[in-house]
Amino acid sequence: MFEPDSNAEIKRIYDLATGGGYHPKVGEVFPTDETALIVPGDRQVRVVSMKWGFPGFKRGQSIINARSETVQSKKMFANAFATSRCVYPTTGFFEWSQSKDKYRFNYRDQPDTLFIGGCFKNFSDGLRSVLFTTEPNESMIQIHDRMPLILTKRQINAWIFDDNFANDFLNSSMPQLFSESVSK
Repeated sequence: MFEPDSNAEIKRIYDLATGGGYHPKVGEVFPTDETALIVPGDRQVRVVSMKWGFPGFKRGQSIINARSETVQSKKMFANAFATSRCVYPTTGFFEWSQSKDKYRFNYRDQPDTLFIGGCFKNFSDGLRSVLFTTEPNESMIQIHDRMPLILTKRQINAWIFDDNFANDFLNSSMPQLFSESVSK
């Protein structure tokens, strides 16, 4: 979720994206929507927006997630991971349980911003991104079998610019999150 009105940090990121001529979607973001991303710049990170999801193998399909355990070995993701890492800033995310109940996940003490690691690359229709998922921790496992690869704000530059850090971080433990049902 990308809610600039409820989070000062997200508002600043949104303002940087729109000030740069980008048009990220606000609110709940769905596959193929334009979303704000933190990407490498010349000497520091910068904010852009691009479509969420690599083109899939079938017409109209989008691949929105990549397993952190296999991004280095999968042809679709390996080069993008090595050269074009990005970070998704968000106020939270949704997951659906096996029983199709919808849950919102975030830090318990809002308005903390979640930062999710991913990568991007150029396709015939422009730049597109995927986010990385990892094994779920105790705060997720009862609802979903994967969770986003979550960074702290202090880890953003290292994730984007430091290959050793990024390689090691793929196997990191994730923070505990708060969930609430938003179904019905």
